Amino acid sequence: MDIKGLPSDVISPVLTDRTQSVLPSGHASGSELPDFSRVLTTAMDKVNELQQSASVKMHEVDTGASQDLLGTMISTQKASISFQALLQVRNKAVAAYEEIMRMQI
Repeated sequence: MDIKGLPSDVISPVLTDRTQSVLPSGHASGSELPDFSRVLTTAMDKVNELQQSASVKMHEVDTGASQDLLGTMISTQKASISFQALLQVRNKAVAAYEEIMRMQI
């Protein structure tokens, strides 16, 4: 394989040394890995749980049932950051799908 700008002696060790598994430890074969939809569903459930928890804490602070404003703000920020991360994953998945659909076969 010839890669523009790289001599073949530099890239050949990378191409030939593929004996190590790229799977996480504990997953020796691909059959043990969860499918993408399960991972995505789990992530969405976790984000939903964080958002509901933040909403409950905000309601408690609003009604005076709790004085934990700092905990509420931290919970709200966790929910916001996790939602933004999930949104970026969705955007990348949509972009990958659109790229595949643009391919000519």
